[in-house]
Amino acid sequence: MRCLVTGGAGFIGSHIVDRLRREGHEVTILDSLAPRVHRGSRPAYIPADVRLVAGDVRDARTMMRALEGVEVVFHQAAYQDYMPDFSTYITVNAGSTALLYEVIVEQKLPVARVIVASSQAVYGEGQYECDEHGRQQPPTRSGEQLRAGDWELRCSVCRSSMQPLLLSEEYSNPYNPYALSKLSEEMIALRLGRLYGIPAVALRYSITQGPRQSPFNAYSGICRIFSQRILNGKPPVVFEDGKQTRDFVHVADVVEANMVALSDRRADGLALNVGSGNPTTVLEYAREILAALGSSLQPVLSGEYRQGDNRHSVSSIARLQELGWVPRHDLSRIFSDYVGWLREQGEVPDAFLEADAVMRCTGAVRRVVR
Repeated sequence: MRCLVTGGAGFIGSHIVDRLRREGHEVTILDSLAPRVHRGSRPAYIPADVRLVAGDVRDARTMMRALEGVEVVFHQAAYQDYMPDFSTYITVNAGSTALLYEVIVEQKLPVARVIVASSQAVYGEGQYECDEHGRQQPPTRSGEQLRAGDWELRCSVCRSSMQPLLLSEEYSNPYNPYALSKLSEEMIALRLGRLYGIPAVALRYSITQGPRQSPFNAYSGICRIFSQRILNGKPPVVFEDGKQTRDFVHVADVVEANMVALSDRRADGLALNVGSGNPTTVLEYAREILAALGSSLQPVLSGEYRQGDNRHSVSSIARLQELGWVPRHDLSRIFSDYVGWLREQGEVPDAFLEADAVMRCTGAVRRVVR
């Protein structure tokens, strides 16, 4: 089978490329080789005999070249940041998906399946339960609440703290630009796919971690941020009170989810969560990675928060499990695989300070005022 992997030189995309090649598929990569991720060059882990189309997923001619002879598309290319360049999120994430379908339909290309990388971010602040007033999808926490260091989500009626629920696919509630762009992307794929008979599957990734996360892009990725600081003798910095919960999944399990989406027609037209289903607080995560690295450092609670962060995000993975998928890698495996790979790269960079300064300048990082 001839497959296109957009963003195939990147973290998740490159692992999908490896898996497809092991199974005998012919693979083309479309990737911009963004300097802050790849330093503008072809990564060494991309095999020399893989066709690489270097270019922007927003460019129609580039997309047409990449799609030549392709039967299945894994659309992994994405823009994610804490910068306020809102239009870039939409044009890269949603616009490229619309362009993908535009080219396929206009050129009557033989593409039979599209699998898009969506995100757990589409849930926004998530899904909660108030003991008295039932299930709610709260809006993002206000600046006033965050500045006061009042972290938990409160019932819109009685103002009591609510219990977070596992995130279920039938609900979405995006607020930040990345989340909005990802929900738009999956709606474009699923609905145009249905309209034009080109089945699509949207995979809502939880926080994906493992080898090949770029050590140069420190704006996202808790594993790379924390491990780089620790390996450079600096403690991990934790926002809010560290009790916010997250759902971490190994890149190998994400690849398996993509293979299920490729082969199982029951996934057609669906958005499916891909995660561990297990909550881990950021403070627990920091302590575990410190222990895994044999460090005596302690996490630092900075008394700050990031604008647009959600409080709790842990996905229900029941729907994907019904298709036979099971996550097989735990946090300890994530740590060992990523840190082992990072050390193989030679000198471990510390990109945190530069990224932190930029986020402060743009107002993405803010201080609690009590």
